[in-house]
Amino acid sequence: MVHALRSRRVITPHGEQDATVIIEDGIISAVHPNASRHSNLPTEDLGSLALLPGLIDVHTHINEPGRTDWEGFATATRAAAAGGFTTLIDMPLNCLPETTNVAALELKREAAATGGPNGTSQCMIDYAFWGGCVDNNQRDLEPLASAGVAGFKSFLIYPGCDGFTAIDKQNLIRAIPHIVRTGLPLLVHAELDPSINAAVAHLNATNADWTQYATYLASRPDEAELDAIEMLLELCREHRFKLHIVHLSTARALPLIAAAKREGLPVTVETCPHFLHLTAETIPANPNGPTLCKSAPAIRSAANREQLWQALIDGTIDLIATDHSPCPPHMKRLKDYKNGNTAAGRFDLAWGGIPSLSTALSVLWTECTRRELPLTHLAHWTSAAPARLAGLATHIGSIEPGKHANLVAFDPDAIFTLTPDMLHYRHKISPYLGETLRGQVRSTWLRGQRVFTRTNNTDEFSLPPQGREHQISFS
Repeated sequence: MVHALRSRRVITPHGEQDATVIIEDGIISAVHPNASRHSNLPTEDLGSLALLPGLIDVHTHINEPGRTDWEGFATATRAAAAGGFTTLIDMPLNCLPETTNVAALELKREAAATGGPNGTSQCMIDYAFWGGCVDNNQRDLEPLASAGVAGFKSFLIYPGCDGFTAIDKQNLIRAIPHIVRTGLPLLVHAELDPSINAAVAHLNATNADWTQYATYLASRPDEAELDAIEMLLELCREHRFKLHIVHLSTARALPLIAAAKREGLPVTVETCPHFLHLTAETIPANPNGPTLCKSAPAIRSAANREQLWQALIDGTIDLIATDHSPCPPHMKRLKDYKNGNTAAGRFDLAWGGIPSLSTALSVLWTECTRRELPLTHLAHWTSAAPARLAGLATHIGSIEPGKHANLVAFDPDAIFTLTPDMLHYRHKISPYLGETLRGQVRSTWLRGQRVFTRTNNTDEFSLPPQGREHQISFS
């Protein structure tokens, strides 16, 4: 089947173009200037809607199997399609069992591919998997790579779930040679315990109020990230593995990272929509409940936020990932949650995660417009750069011939108020509810097939789900 999409604002690697995108059997076969018409093809004219490459999220916690009361493949991929994402890379924790060996990977793969009605896929969009690198699973890393994971995720600190252990420096050193042999990246939650433990001990000794965001922020000091990043860069310098630092929060680490890149170390960095939009100064007054803004590492000051934006612009930070980490509402310890919640509003007991798949693109574009940043920048940070990290850039991540026709029709001029019906993940909670945001997804195509449409404030999903797994080749 051959058809075409026309837009005056096609976002390509070569800039924004007035163009027609020709799609043949799910692949982009050509991108033609609109001066050359193709009236012989079935063509949908998007007018002034921007046509973006499908977004790729390299940091999603889907939680299936085992914790589908938190989230699952069906709900996560619906939310993603509505948010303009066409590929998710699933994290190896918060599911049961954790993806730390091939047997666990196969269980997750089966849940995604056959967990729908009559043994069909339950995924609206495509997906891939990270494997886990934990204490004492070094011998599982190369088999996981052979089985198709995109890379490995480690925590240097307790991750919040008991089954996925934090890895200490010595076990990480034992794992690195195996990771190097795979050629795949190691993604690391970069915080270390000592400064956090000292801060928490001081706060408890002084009877700090854990219902205040200032207390939580003080419990996750910048030094925890700085110490971890310094250690990781030292190991990267010695062993030359591909290092990716996830969800960077502190701008104080940017000089270290910039220097490492100038040195030629193979290091990449992501930050997240919540670090680029929310600020510590505004969280106490969040009308949806301050604990909805809890993440680890913590959201910091407005000045810190501006430095993160500048680091994206100058390339010190490579990409944006959601860190979509949902949970049932009672786990956020919301003050108005009527379900026997005896620890309402306590940041130390609330789950640290912000669901973002339905909202990320609008939240980010709202901030981009404030800084007069173009859609080409946003497409690079959310599509092209994530595709490179995950080893998928030959297939997805940009609008150009030979790539999958994973596309998003986006109205950059739309202004709307976020309401619960726009959230398609399992639990409709968000720190952004009630906010006025700019830019809205109108349609999402997966390999040339429309999977989501928003018309007249009504969201429609095309069924049955067509999502399938990207397996990374390793030999």
